[in-house]
Amino acid sequence: LPVKKKPRTFYSAEQLEELEKMFQEDHYPDNEKRREIAAVVGVTPQRILVWFQNRRAKWRKLQKLSTKGNRKYSASA
Repeated sequence: LPVKKKPRTFYSAEQLEELEKMFQEDHYPDNEKRREIAAVVGVTPQRILVWFQNRRAKWRKLQKLSTKGNRKYSASA
């Protein structure tokens, strides 16, 4: 049986602003915190879980890129 994918969730600018603010406070919100964020943002806690997973992946990628860039410049200096 094919797995039925959930439709993509689109966030408004206000929702993203709130999510980013929460991400700055805590990269790993617990179940209770996810429920609170979901109530504020207006989506399900499961969507919050996925958003944070994706945001952490983006954050790690940016961290990796910035350290790679710093190493390149410091080696040539």
